[in-house]
Amino acid sequence: MTATLQRIGFMQGRLSALVDGKIQAFPWNEWREEFPRAKALGLTRMEWTIDQERLRENPLTTEPGQQEILTLSRENGVRIPSLTGDCFMQAPFWKVDAVVRDALVADLDLLIAASGRIGIEFVVIPLVDNGKIERGSESDTLKRVLLARAESLARRNVRIVFESDLPPRELARFIEEFPADAFGINYDSGNSASLGYDSSEEIDAYAPRILNVHVKDRVRGGTTVPLGTGDADLAKTIRLIERSGYKGQYILQTARAGDGDHAGALAKYRDMTVRWIEDAAR
Repeated sequence: MTATLQRIGFMQGRLSALVDGKIQAFPWNEWREEFPRAKALGLTRMEWTIDQERLRENPLTTEPGQQEILTLSRENGVRIPSLTGDCFMQAPFWKVDAVVRDALVADLDLLIAASGRIGIEFVVIPLVDNGKIERGSESDTLKRVLLARAESLARRNVRIVFESDLPPRELARFIEEFPADAFGINYDSGNSASLGYDSSEEIDAYAPRILNVHVKDRVRGGTTVPLGTGDADLAKTIRLIERSGYKGQYILQTARAGDGDHAGALAKYRDMTVRWIEDAAR
C-alpha cells in the first residue's frame, strides 16, 4: 500500500445504502460492514458521522459500542481519526436559548470524551447551512463554550475543526481567536467551489490552520456532483494544500453512486485523489 493511499479515508455511510434518501446519515443497519468493505478498498481511515437524532444510542457514545468500534477497527486495519458532527449543524448549541443549550453542550462534552477514548483526533463542527453563524451573539456563545473546553480538548488529544462558509480573510480572522493547539479548520473543496471561492486565496489566508480536508465536488451555487464534473478544481486545490506543507488526511465526502455501486464509485474517487496528491509532489 502506498504512503499516499494511507492518507485517504472516507466519510462513514459512503459504503452503505442511502438512509432515507439522504446523501449523508449514520448507517444504522450497515455501520459494522463498512469496516471490511473499507479494508477491501485499501482504505485505512474512516470519518465517523453522528446525527442529533438518537445521538446517545450511537455506538460512539456508549461503552459497549466503543469496544465494538475498537475491535472492528483493529481487525480490519481501519482507524477513525475524525468525526463529523452533523448533530451540531442539526441542533447548533450557539443558536438556542440557555435552557436548551445546556443539554446540547452536554452532548458536545459526551462526544469529546468519546472521541478521546477511541482515538479520534479531529471533531468537525460545521458552521454551514443550519449551523451558519448569523449574528454576533451566536459567535460569542460558540467561542465562550468552546474556549472553556480548550484544556479538556488538549488533555484528550482532540481538536475541534471548523467547517465554515466565511470568505477566506474572514475565516482567517475567525480562527485566530482560537488557540492552535486545540482548534483548526476543516477545508471542504466542494463547499468552496459552491461558494465561488478561489482556492489559492483560501490556502494563502489560513493554510497553517488546516487540519482536515474533505474531498468533494459541487457546482457553483449547487449540489454535490461526481468528482471532476463540478466547479472544484481539485488538481489545483490539492496541489496548493500539499505545497503549503499539509501532511494530513483527505476524506472522500463524495457524491453517491446513482447505480447503487457505492464501493465502485469510492474506488474511482480514491484513485483520482491518489493521483492528485502524487502529481502535487512532482
